[in-house]
Amino acid sequence: MDYQHATLDLLDDSEEAVARRRGWITAVLRGFREDSPGDDLVEKWVGHYRSDAVTVRGAWLPEGEFAAGPMPVATYASLDKTLNAGRELVPLRMITDVTTSASHRRRGLLRRMIEDDLADAVAHDVPIAALTASEATIYGRWGFGPSTFNTVVELDTSPGFSLRSFVDPGRVELLEPADAWPHVRAVFDTFHARQRGSVEWPVQYEDIHSGTFDFDAGGPNRKIRTALHLAADRSVDGFAVFKHGEDYSLVVQEMIASTPEAQLGLWDFLAQMDRIRKVTFNIAHPDDPLRWALADVDRLKTTGQRHFLWLRLLDVPRALAARPWAADGTVVLEVADAQGWAAGRFEVATRDGVATVTRTEAAADVALDAETLGALYLGGVDVRTLHHAERLDGADDAVARWAAMADLADPPYCLTGF
Repeated sequence: MDYQHATLDLLDDSEEAVARRRGWITAVLRGFREDSPGDDLVEKWVGHYRSDAVTVRGAWLPEGEFAAGPMPVATYASLDKTLNAGRELVPLRMITDVTTSASHRRRGLLRRMIEDDLADAVAHDVPIAALTASEATIYGRWGFGPSTFNTVVELDTSPGFSLRSFVDPGRVELLEPADAWPHVRAVFDTFHARQRGSVEWPVQYEDIHSGTFDFDAGGPNRKIRTALHLAADRSVDGFAVFKHGEDYSLVVQEMIASTPEAQLGLWDFLAQMDRIRKVTFNIAHPDDPLRWALADVDRLKTTGQRHFLWLRLLDVPRALAARPWAADGTVVLEVADAQGWAAGRFEVATRDGVATVTRTEAAADVALDAETLGALYLGGVDVRTLHHAERLDGADDAVARWAAMADLADPPYCLTGF
């Protein structure tokens, strides 16, 4: 079938364009098994996408074909923000809203849209692409590797809960979400500037965290609450956005703290709230000090872990120069890439935490594919682990040298879903 591929003009308010936009949003929600959109949701969605200059792609049935109309059979969107690579913030092509109708799968629709978009990112000097995937088996074929993981934790706050000896030098205050938003944004901006793996928030995060709009309910979110942590000097250095769940539970939707003291202060505040027996958080920091601050370490349980941020390097020299390095050394890296953007041999020479990366014809010391390079990029997995899993090749001494250079002590962390 000869599908009609098109990019929507979000500034076109003609009757046909408006119908296609609504059809596109409906197709996305159908693909993710959500309810059809109401007028308020469509208005919010389009407004956010206009503000973030999102490129909206789709594939439609040709005119005259049965079931042809304003709703596409495949959807795809992308926007450019930044990724904290560890040494600097780099441009990032963020891919979202990828769906294909169940009746039009395996027709090459996703392949065309994603490869066209990645080619566009390369043309605009964007060195890395990213997505958060619903399934772990889809995007490796296009060079994406899982680079951060969600850790799901559950804290038992029933009677007897206590921290060992923690005394908060600051305090926590509850503020209405809309009033708290400027502080929440400021804390996130500080976090994004210092946390390797962080992805800049798209525009819709303001509506989400201020309670202005709930994309699940299609209207204002009246359930969320915001706790702000104040340091000893009364500056805001942390926040938790949460809601009350069933059976005396509390569900943390987002929590960021600039210091370990602020992190523990927020946990202690949430745990000590009246009639709360359990606190859950599904994007916990891998280095959260909570467990070791508890009087009873068994009160904190890790109940799940799942892939979250997937990265795909498009400009290897630019991307590798933007991340930190742990030891001085030189390795020739060979990257296999079915799409070609990251393919080749690269001499990676590191000194004082900085890499110089150049293309070379020299023999490779270490070989891997683009998917594995994406997984390795932020340092969320050790080189030796990938070697043992047969995800990269090289002599033991070369792998050890590459590991000394590439492995990082602190883990990456991403809170931004898209």
